[in-house]
Amino acid sequence: MALEYSTKSSLGSSAPAFSLLGVDGKNYSLDSFKNARGLLVVFMCNHCPYVIAIHERLNQIAKDYASRGVAVIGINSNDPLYKDADSFENMKLTAKEWGLVFPYVFDETQQVARAYDAVCTPDPYLYENGGGSFILKYRGRVDDSWKDESQVKEKSLRLAIDEVLAGKALNSDQIPSMGCSIKWKELTAQKLAEKAAQAAASKK
Repeated sequence: MALEYSTKSSLGSSAPAFSLLGVDGKNYSLDSFKNARGLLVVFMCNHCPYVIAIHERLNQIAKDYASRGVAVIGINSNDPLYKDADSFENMKLTAKEWGLVFPYVFDETQQVARAYDAVCTPDPYLYENGGGSFILKYRGRVDDSWKDESQVKEKSLRLAIDEVLAGKALNSDQIPSMGCSIKWKELTAQKLAEKAAQAAASKK
């Protein structure tokens, strides 16, 4: 497990477009949320301990803010050839096991993760609907204690959502999220090459 931190994004930038298949069999795009006041895009996966630790918190955020016009979507960009636990079929099982109330979609080509410059899981992006264009307001941690919810003192993501809904300007000094690195296809190729080299060496 490689620990990574989310990078700093340009606040005020527009959300890159996407069209991705969800575990419910539906395709989702930014247009799917055109009536939402805000959109929380979270790059996540099935097996990462950081995601596992906070998935209930994300689900509760989706529940608590749905009536206030905030939509949530989870995107899995991990290459399942690197980790089978992140396959689309396992996404379906995970969504059911976790009782996810928001769409969970598969970025099979990893082009969406590249467009967003996503780094880790979880990697949350909060957008405000600015008249049809989703404008980035927050990219950072969910809270200050990913491992133990009982120790949380600052609910950073909730505070950001509240401020967006109140029309307030957010502080640009945002604390990065942390989690497992996204499993890019080139990492899979490297992993397979290393295995092949080890197998060849063992035969000598």
